[in-house]
Amino acid sequence: MNATTGPSTSRYMLLFRDSNASYHQMSPDQRQELLQQWNEWYQRLSSQGKLEGGHPLEGSGRVVSRSGSRTVDGPFVESTEAVGGYFLLTVKTLDEAVEIARDCPSVRLGLTVEVRPVADMCPSLRQPQQALATAG
Repeated sequence: MNATTGPSTSRYMLLFRDSNASYHQMSPDQRQELLQQWNEWYQRLSSQGKLEGGHPLEGSGRVVSRSGSRTVDGPFVESTEAVGGYFLLTVKTLDEAVEIARDCPSVRLGLTVEVRPVADMCPSLRQPQQALATAG
């Protein structure tokens, strides 16, 4: 049992992906209304104890690759693939996390919400780690 999440809950990450094209076509009043909807959604999830946190992300940053030997400005991905923000949820099931994602105010505007379980350790390293545990 994890003291943070409790015995019957798991952590899920909501990753928000959007090209922002629909936001540029909105009036200032429409943007303000959408911001209010986001804030209400965030506060509701937080008050229900389902939201650990979340933030929007800036469009610029740096990308480190090749074992840390190279750093470039970026990220360089299609704008619809760029992660624009995230929420970290603590809920009972993947289905519950998906239902929360469906309530996102910007889904109707074309935003994509990727729902991913948070692993206890890197999945790529899990199998060798398990093999070592059973061999010992």
